Amino acid sequence: MSRPSPSVSLFGVPTDIGAGHRGASMGPEALRVAGLVEALRDRGVDVIDRGDVHGPRNPWQPPVDGYRHLDEVVAWNRAAMDASLVELRAGRMPVMLGGDHCLAVGSITAVARHCRESGKTLRVLWLDAHSDFNTHDMTPSGNVHGMPVACLCGLGPDALTMLGGDAPAMLPTAIRQIGIRSVDAGEKRLVHEHGLAIYDMRYIDEVGMKRVMEEALAGMDGDTHLHVSFDVDFLEPAIAPGVGTIVPGGVNYREAQLVMEMIADTGRMGSLDIVELNPALDDRNRTAELAVDLVESLFGKSTLMRL
Repeated sequence: MSRPSPSVSLFGVPTDIGAGHRGASMGPEALRVAGLVEALRDRGVDVIDRGDVHGPRNPWQPPVDGYRHLDEVVAWNRAAMDASLVELRAGRMPVMLGGDHCLAVGSITAVARHCRESGKTLRVLWLDAHSDFNTHDMTPSGNVHGMPVACLCGLGPDALTMLGGDAPAMLPTAIRQIGIRSVDAGEKRLVHEHGLAIYDMRYIDEVGMKRVMEEALAGMDGDTHLHVSFDVDFLEPAIAPGVGTIVPGGVNYREAQLVMEMIADTGRMGSLDIVELNPALDDRNRTAELAVDLVESLFGKSTLMRL
């Protein structure tokens, strides 16, 4: 069934402020070089590239009170939140080009506020190798890119949990995590306590990606705003080497295409993150090119002939 193409606004958030490796700051430009804007326009999408938001430099310091670069993380997330809100209130779909995954605190806080203002129900699909539900007292690294889901659910420093003025920004029942295969011991206890819906790689292997996506997308209706947070380490490293946190055994190409096509079939996606692309660790931008290919599928490109 054909659907009107959304009006899309891309903006880059060029920082690796929450990560344990440098390089994700170059992700937005790598996606542009891989032809993201042109690919969407070729699909008939009304797309504007707003350029990059700005924030503080990465001081590359050790943790303080369990957090690395907290002030800088807050500044970048506020910039991401503000940029997302401008587009949502203008009736356009924000597509955030990261940058590391700590930035989802800002993008999803904006979407959650927009849902409250517009009476929509928020659904988040978190495509990732990691559940990102750590807290400062469980992780020795202090890297905030391992904490954004916890912060969004109200576990974390006030500067992040209250970024949009309300805490929690979302309830754990709003999120579905797909492709998970790396969870710390304390984090595992927390996700069980908070009842996160996690479709890990074993479950995907056991029941297949089609059933996983049917379950993850179930219950949405015309009042649902679907936010997709796509961490490229969701993918098998053999096909997507350009990430800072390699975890073997990820989602393969055909499974990833099915995920994107089934999201597109719903017609409910209203916002998107593309994060953790690290060109410094990539092979001739192949991970960025694959990400662009998959994003095209989110906007309706199908490998099958469908009416």
